[in-house]
Amino acid sequence: MGPWLFLAAAIALEVTGTFLLKLSNGFERWHWGMLSIFCYSACFWMLAPAMKYLPVGIVYAIWAGVVIVAAAVLGTFFFQERLGAVQLLFIAMILVGAVGLKLTSNA
Repeated sequence: MGPWLFLAAAIALEVTGTFLLKLSNGFERWHWGMLSIFCYSACFWMLAPAMKYLPVGIVYAIWAGVVIVAAAVLGTFFFQERLGAVQLLFIAMILVGAVGLKLTSNA
């Protein structure tokens, strides 16, 4: 598995963990909370090999940026959380930055 696939897997696991953490309702529903801890742990197991081959700043910026965007989208569609126009603009800027980093990365 290449470093970009490891990064994609880490992003998917982080987003899943965040979604499950929200479902846990502050760990009141402990089974969702335990699943979120598992996803977060697995996320770091996937993130580590990506950092072996890609610059840490690029990996972390893409990972964090895409997770922020995905969390906002999940919050909107699954939890009826609303974002204002300015908030959406800034989230879009984060996504543009993450894509730009990927497109300009040599690895």
